[in-house]
Amino acid sequence: MPQVSIWEKESFYSHKDVIIIGSGFVGLWSAYYLKKNHPKLSVAIVDRGIIPTGASTRNAGFACFGSVSELIADTMKSGEEQMLEIVEMRYKGLKKIRKTFRNKEIGYEDLGGYELITDDQGFDMNALRSNIDWLNKKLKNITKKEKAFYLNDEKITEFGFADVHHLIENRLEAQLHSGKLCQVLLKLVQSMGVTILNSIEIKSFEKTNGKVELQTNQHFSLSTNQLLICTNAFAKQLVPDLDVEPARGQILLTSEISNLKWNGTFHYDEGFYYFRNLGNRVLLGGARNKAFDEEHTYELSTSENIQAALEHFLHEKILPATSFTIDYRWSGIMGVSNEKIPVVKQISDQIFCAVRMGGMGVALAPVIGEKIAHLMTGK
Repeated sequence: MPQVSIWEKESFYSHKDVIIIGSGFVGLWSAYYLKKNHPKLSVAIVDRGIIPTGASTRNAGFACFGSVSELIADTMKSGEEQMLEIVEMRYKGLKKIRKTFRNKEIGYEDLGGYELITDDQGFDMNALRSNIDWLNKKLKNITKKEKAFYLNDEKITEFGFADVHHLIENRLEAQLHSGKLCQVLLKLVQSMGVTILNSIEIKSFEKTNGKVELQTNQHFSLSTNQLLICTNAFAKQLVPDLDVEPARGQILLTSEISNLKWNGTFHYDEGFYYFRNLGNRVLLGGARNKAFDEEHTYELSTSENIQAALEHFLHEKILPATSFTIDYRWSGIMGVSNEKIPVVKQISDQIFCAVRMGGMGVALAPVIGEKIAHLMTGK
């Protein structure tokens, strides 16, 4: 095994003020705000992958803050206050992304969003209208819009959906290119002086002589004054008592669909199904609620039963009587628990974490990154 040179030891592997584990969206935004507020800090991001491979570059590319059925379910489970807190963080995060990057850089498209409502969901029409009106009233202080959601059943036939009885539109929703967003974030933090170290796995860490020593899978260790863990679902591998579990989100992408009748982002069944157009192809993900226990895994491969459920949904609801093939299949690993509020805290002296994005890391990461940077530095 090669030895470390003095040049490497005094540059790439030198002692840092802050080391961040995880180069996904939260790690990158945290580095951004640390350097923005404290330019003289030496900051490094360490990732065990060649590129971020948890959820940041393996999601569906949604720029959303939640659907009606999801937000109502969240309210019933966790209360109105927590639901609104999470929505506000997501909404502010999306605004921060657009303020920082041009739409073209990140493939951002304002195509709007929709939620499909079917008879088997058991929604009474009066209850549906009541929920929409209630949410619009509650979200007005966040979005500054009179109506975030409204019924638009006229588009059901236009879009060609089958067995869909109501369609809720949300013009504030959009889509983006997750890979491009990660790339521009990487370039931005590197331009600010952040060191990026890939293909290095942190096996353990301990506090010694006033600093944090990190043992790696390589032939060297690293050290830092402060350690920030941003590995989301994988954080429990380093801090076992954290309340965060892995949840696999599976996705497929169709071939080109001739004369695709719709574009935008779509939700169904409290957000457990989600789909969008990618040009003239359909990108569909979810169905995790078909096998919750099985999908609590760190395994990145796809499974036959979830992929079959997604294909069934494609044929029965989205693209009835349409010929297509599946060109791509992949999955990402989200960090979840019974609580939807992200974990942003100081674990111990010199050790911090920002994890559990609940599948909404794209929107939450800018706000969470700013929050943890403030917690670590006091500014």
